Amino acid sequence: MSLLLGSVADDFTGATDLADTLVNAGLATVLLLGQPEGDALPAAARDAEAVVIALKTRSVPAAEAVRQSLAAARALREAGAGHLFFKYCSTFDSTDAGNIGPVADALLDEVGGDFTLFCPAFPKNQRQLFHGHLFVGTALLSESGMQNHPLTPMTDANLVRVLGRQTAHKVGLVDFADVSRGADAIRGAIQRLRAAGFRHAIVDAVNEDDLAAIGAAALTENLALTTGGSGLGGGLAAHLRRSAGQDGAAVEHPRVQGPAAIVAGSCSRATLGQIEHFTAAGGPLFRVEVGALLADKEGVIAQALEWARARSDQPVLIAASEPPEIVSAHQREHGRERVGHLIESALAEITHGLVAGGVRRLILAGGETSSAAVERLGIRVLRIGPTIDPGVPWTFTAGGDPLALALKSGNFGAPDFFTSAFAKLPA
Repeated sequence: MSLLLGSVADDFTGATDLADTLVNAGLATVLLLGQPEGDALPAAARDAEAVVIALKTRSVPAAEAVRQSLAAARALREAGAGHLFFKYCSTFDSTDAGNIGPVADALLDEVGGDFTLFCPAFPKNQRQLFHGHLFVGTALLSESGMQNHPLTPMTDANLVRVLGRQTAHKVGLVDFADVSRGADAIRGAIQRLRAAGFRHAIVDAVNEDDLAAIGAAALTENLALTTGGSGLGGGLAAHLRRSAGQDGAAVEHPRVQGPAAIVAGSCSRATLGQIEHFTAAGGPLFRVEVGALLADKEGVIAQALEWARARSDQPVLIAASEPPEIVSAHQREHGRERVGHLIESALAEITHGLVAGGVRRLILAGGETSSAAVERLGIRVLRIGPTIDPGVPWTFTAGGDPLALALKSGNFGAPDFFTSAFAKLPA
């Protein structure tokens, strides 16, 4: 099999989301966590049709995000990737300093392109683009709760404006009037924008048919790079699968038994609701508080692990998730970076201790939490398993005694996610 699609993702949960979408679209997909050693893809990726490299670049300085993204892109291109896809969150998480614009500019230069598309829409999770404005459900992005994000507050729903503040190049719009008429009309809009000197274009999309048409237009137009959320990744995969004329092979997933745990660091509305649902159903909760971590981090970690060990007969939840106003107060008093690092490192150590103590089934909620914990566990390759909710699959580590991991974006999942996910593992 040839490598049809190579993707650079800016966080671990988003990479998992994309890998799940690609597998469901029929592409044999391998997820790599972190930059490949020696800048070459490992043997586990050699027979893949799609490879997703998960980085932790969403909130780092833009120059560092560019450096890491270019290194990952070069590894994918060296392996023969036919198309490059830059994957970011369906809520376009970034600041005016980046990182979506700077990384996209660098990747476009790397592939020798002069134009690319931006489409974070993910209709299955109620992320839709209309007239360049991003909606989360029925609310504009800037009124969806994302305006309170502790690292990347999104206060403007107009993505043409948002991207325009991150790049020196002209940003246009492929409006829904063209998208609704299909791939040929989208190609015509792309050609007009290119002729007018635009380098970037936000693309409207409100349903799955729109994403399929955008993917077909981008590939037929021979764009070497596209960018977006996992929804557009699915649109690209569908066209690539048809073009390759290959049938996806059935995959058998391992059966993982043993204690189960949930570690949550996200303060998104969705995750807070999932915590409330879990505890209302009688699930045990250990709350990791910032004040306690500041006073005695090692003591809190030891206490959490001892608490979990005494309840190993049922799924347990360890959460540092707090309402945005409480998080903001901690950040004002102690500094944003210090508080963020404190929570991430503590949850990563707790996760490591849980696995060392026998936990085999694990949900990690929140992008920063997931990436820090997976890095602490030293996991480099994941195979994609069954979907729990749109954008969130079970994944499995390689080897004879696999871990089952669900890396959940803070904004994703139904209210009952924490109570229903373990029942969706292979029995």
